[in-house]
Amino acid sequence: MLDNETRTQSLEILRNLHIGSDRDIEAASHVKRLLTQDAGGNLAPTAKHFTKFGETRGVMLVGGPGSGKSHLMDRTLSRIPVLAAGGHGRRRYINCPVPSPATFKSMTLALIKETGYPDPNPRKEAWSLWQDFRYRLQLLETSIVWIDEAQDLFCADRKLILRALKSLMQGDGAVGVILSGTEELAQVIRTDPQVKRRFTAMVLPDLVEEVDGANFREIMAQYCQRVSLKEPVEADLVGRLFHAARYRFGRAVELLLQAMEFAIERGSSYLEIGHFAAAYAMNEACTAADNVFHVEKYWLIDPDAEDGDEPRRPARKRKV
Repeated sequence: MLDNETRTQSLEILRNLHIGSDRDIEAASHVKRLLTQDAGGNLAPTAKHFTKFGETRGVMLVGGPGSGKSHLMDRTLSRIPVLAAGGHGRRRYINCPVPSPATFKSMTLALIKETGYPDPNPRKEAWSLWQDFRYRLQLLETSIVWIDEAQDLFCADRKLILRALKSLMQGDGAVGVILSGTEELAQVIRTDPQVKRRFTAMVLPDLVEEVDGANFREIMAQYCQRVSLKEPVEADLVGRLFHAARYRFGRAVELLLQAMEFAIERGSSYLEIGHFAAAYAMNEACTAADNVFHVEKYWLIDPDAEDGDEPRRPARKRKV
């Protein structure tokens, strides 16, 4: 058995480990579609024009909080070689989360800074700043712009922002656009047919125990092996873990790592359901009576419910 210091170091390595899946292939397919190809069919570092008017296209990546969408897109873009280096030695894509407060002007200022221009003038008119941003994209030979948590961008200035997105995908220096966010993002994009037709969509589905349970148990076993822990034996642990994680893949992995951290701190040789209960209690500030890993009918607990709310998911019978 490894000593605790070595186990802790191994756990930190696991935190940065990417778990490959079919989602990687699908995301890469969506992004590569935005780029041109040379005569030999190889990707080229320029945005592809889909019409004779020079229109480019975009990708909308939709998933719930904790589904892993940001990590997935970051990895996808970083692993496409033609996007690695462009004008002035910078990558051919920029990525920017939506700032707070989320307005068209604040977003534009943040995007300009992401191009390496440190001090855009905040007193300048918003659309003029947007034109400055487009000029920076051309100067740097940028091919793709990725805006993360984009659902927050449409709380204000919705029509102006939709117009700006369309402008990025047409005319001189048009780029591919990637928007990642929650279902609220998809709802907004659907309100504008001209924007909607420019985007393909990829949705990260919720976890389903009957479909994903065996695979996640294998992930758990491999993680435990890396830190010299014996894997859990509780038959219903994965179901409880999925429910606690709101059926989101990223949250499930995060909760698994937290439980492993508790096990290592306590010098345990086994990863047990009690470690998951401790991690869940720390995250949710709940009592044992409301802890998904303690109660028998855990599926009746809504982790996000306020007092008096109905369960988020309908009650389901346990298998016997």
